[in-house]
Amino acid sequence: MSRVISRAIALLLCALLAAPSLFAAGGGGGGGDADDPNKKTGPYKDAMDAIQAQRYAQAIPILEKWVAGHSNDADGFNWLGFAYRKTGQLDPAFKAYKRALGLDPQHKGAHEYIGEAYLMANQPDKAEEHAKVLAQLCPSSCEELTDLRAAIVAYKSGTSPRPTAKAP
Repeated sequence: MSRVISRAIALLLCALLAAPSLFAAGGGGGGGDADDPNKKTGPYKDAMDAIQAQRYAQAIPILEKWVAGHSNDADGFNWLGFAYRKTGQLDPAFKAYKRALGLDPQHKGAHEYIGEAYLMANQPDKAEEHAKVLAQLCPSSCEELTDLRAAIVAYKSGTSPRPTAKAP
């Protein structure tokens, strides 16, 4: 394949990653946000609305308070990690994702998003580890696996941003 075509494909993948369907990919294996009536109104919904509007910094304090009162909510920790990652705060993002995965090791959204965070931290091998876990969790594929694999391809082709950040 020519270099021009390879770059075009990589750019297309980046464009697709820039407009994720947030709520389809994020619930993961935890039973989900939609199942909990406490999440349909109030602070949690406010945080989800902020994330959907890409106001990630606004979502962080809401989700911090939420997880403080709901310490077993893998989805809440996943979304907190997502908001931190989107604001470039990788250390607290990793902490939140690891907490989500500690609560629910099969949380597909947390595996996808921590993999993307590892790419931001220039640790593609760790992202690949989470892609392997996702491949086991959804053998016939799933959106989280497809998205993480696309992010890995974009990273390896040099078309995704590579901020200089450290991962734990």
